[in-house]
Amino acid sequence: MPTADYHLHTPLCKHASGHPRDYAQAALSNNLPEIGFSDHNPMPTHFDDWRMALNEFPDYLNLIQETQTEFAHTLPIKLGLEVDFLPDPKSQTWIKELSAKADFDYLIGSVHYIADDWAIDDPDPKWQSKWTDPEGVEQAWTEYWNRYANAITSGHFDILAHPDLPKKFGHRPEGDLRRFYEPAINAAAHAGIAFELSTAGLRKPCQEMYPARAFLELQRAADIPLVISSDAHQPASVGHAFPNAIALAKEIGFTHTLQFTKRQATPVPIP
Repeated sequence: MPTADYHLHTPLCKHASGHPRDYAQAALSNNLPEIGFSDHNPMPTHFDDWRMALNEFPDYLNLIQETQTEFAHTLPIKLGLEVDFLPDPKSQTWIKELSAKADFDYLIGSVHYIADDWAIDDPDPKWQSKWTDPEGVEQAWTEYWNRYANAITSGHFDILAHPDLPKKFGHRPEGDLRRFYEPAINAAAHAGIAFELSTAGLRKPCQEMYPARAFLELQRAADIPLVISSDAHQPASVGHAFPNAIALAKEIGFTHTLQFTKRQATPVPIP
């Protein structure tokens, strides 16, 4: 049996499709032991066009609760949220307030924005010019990983999403990339947090899971926990390529993943 898939979205984020029950049905078809929804967090005011509005947050909670009830006897369904980490004090306060607005099973932290208006995974052509020279790639990766380390040490999150997201379009700095990975690994080793092994990268231009094998090897050496996720935005992606991810994790030496209830983690053997 594959592992739990905790990184599933809903149409409320405005770039996903399918009712949560469709994701649950897909999970049952793939023999997943449990799932969790973690849609993009609302912001206090309009922030971008790919997350639920604050007034839709009750709809999100109701949607997940209804699906939990519908599948109560066949599939455990957990309540999560994918929360964008932004370094300014107001954003930090908002994350704390948001985490108290529901009885979450886990919170996934993610870094998308490395500037006020630049999400590093944005395919808009106006941002692609940022990747045209080695210096620009180096700067983008540096800013991303600085923010990622701060997200780890913030204390807000249980899981950190898609660690090396800047490689999405296939752009990587020159040289040994462990210089970016090691500060994040060192921070996580003291923070009691898990990293996500996400199969979503296989569906992106980089055609590689997040994170790269070198990151996973450092993670395993530091005994930092692992969860395996699909980051599904449609039911067909639930549990996508989990056998591949499980094989990679076991090859590197991971023996367990985590399951979460009320923000408490339980180690579970990798099948």
